[in-house]
Amino acid sequence: MWQEVLPNAWESILSRIRSFEYSQKNAVLVPAAALGVGGMLVYWLMSRRKIKTLEMGDGWWGSGEKPLQEKEDERIRPFQIETSDKEIQDLHHRLDQARYTPPLEGAAFDYGFNSNYLQKVVSYWRNQFDWRKQVEILNKYPHFQTTIEGINIHFIHVKPSYIPHGQTVYPLLMVHGWPGSFYEFYKIIPLLTEPARHSLSEGDIVFEVICPSIPGYGFSEAPHQKGFDTIAAARIFHKLMNRLGFKEYYVQGGDWGAQITTNMAQMLPQSVKGLHLNLVFISAWGLGRMISVMFGAYVPWLVGLTREDVRRIYPFLQKNLYYLLRESGYLHIQATKPDTAGCGLNNSPVGLAAYILEKFSTWTDKSFLHKDDGGLESKYHLDELLTNVMIYWVTSSIVSSMRFYKENFSKYPDVAAAWRVSTHVPTGIAAFPQELAHTPRTWAKKTFKNIVTYSYMPRGGHFAAFEEPRLLAQDIKHFVKKVEQL
Repeated sequence: MWQEVLPNAWESILSRIRSFEYSQKNAVLVPAAALGVGGMLVYWLMSRRKIKTLEMGDGWWGSGEKPLQEKEDERIRPFQIETSDKEIQDLHHRLDQARYTPPLEGAAFDYGFNSNYLQKVVSYWRNQFDWRKQVEILNKYPHFQTTIEGINIHFIHVKPSYIPHGQTVYPLLMVHGWPGSFYEFYKIIPLLTEPARHSLSEGDIVFEVICPSIPGYGFSEAPHQKGFDTIAAARIFHKLMNRLGFKEYYVQGGDWGAQITTNMAQMLPQSVKGLHLNLVFISAWGLGRMISVMFGAYVPWLVGLTREDVRRIYPFLQKNLYYLLRESGYLHIQATKPDTAGCGLNNSPVGLAAYILEKFSTWTDKSFLHKDDGGLESKYHLDELLTNVMIYWVTSSIVSSMRFYKENFSKYPDVAAAWRVSTHVPTGIAAFPQELAHTPRTWAKKTFKNIVTYSYMPRGGHFAAFEEPRLLAQDIKHFVKKVEQL
């Protein structure tokens, strides 16, 4: 009988073993399969998640109400800067009538623009500066105007003089800030459009450059309605690029130009191939950044800071709070009562020059505060500086340019909405050591989610294209080459 029972028992044992092995395999395979399917599902959902963008909207900035059912004139009109004997004679008369207050002994630029040096600048302006010659220089690049949202938008559009067969030319929109102008880019334009002629590496990266004037600045008409901010400017510049026939393009900016181009990237990321900045605007302080500042001086690696970040940020109160308070007095005036302060500047070329050129001193190099001449002529020629001032003077645009601050700072909820939108397009950052404030990469990536290049520039300040055109051009080209290789 055991001969019959034994095989049955053995078969039962083998069956149990196989059943156990199968269940053990299931214990491993089923969760693994579930994990794989779940992972694929999460990836699919993430890939389908729409990137949050700024609403483009629409606007009307012309005088009066927007005409109903009237199509906007979309023509691109050639434009040329002109001057006259009357304009120059009026300037000279006002310069001759200037009054000066003697500076305090040893004050240098600590109290603002030193009036002793100001008299030297005004003497050069009155007797040696040739505005007609500078107008010819300004007109060496093609100027245009077009009407967008009810106002005339001025821009220059510079193309390479020769394009070899098979050469790709990348459209690049460059946006200035305050108190600058489109003229800031005159020295960098040939480096970008004709790199081979200027012995720049990566000569295969060639651009055609579009430099608009922000509405209310220079030869762009000032908005006639309240509320024109960086988001409105971003929308107008997208429309400009579209009107020029571009579907995809690179954008670059510093100062207000940095915020405008960032808004452009947040608004239509499918149109912006890459965003290059030489000033980074980041959202309000949070707990994470406070911890970063607290520990960064002692264990920088723990909070993602580099040695160069530490050198540029600390001592923190001196290099950030104190310095920014000293340099931002103008901002509080322009963000609250721009028309009051602007009234005097629009009437006095000497006052206008002092107000604007003082920024080109301490924003170029913080140590220039201690120089009697503000260090201005160590970095720039007076012809360059006064040409920028003249763009504000002959267009009477100082007041409207100052209003841009009020429009951006007076409606916090709208500005906060932009801060809550991350930037996902490829981004390049050129961090110049004398910039008003340093933003480490680890802070920037909270807003800019796709930083392709981050460069610690060896020298230079706030007006990068004006002061260090070659350095900035090289960094832009390096960034675009990286993006094109992605």
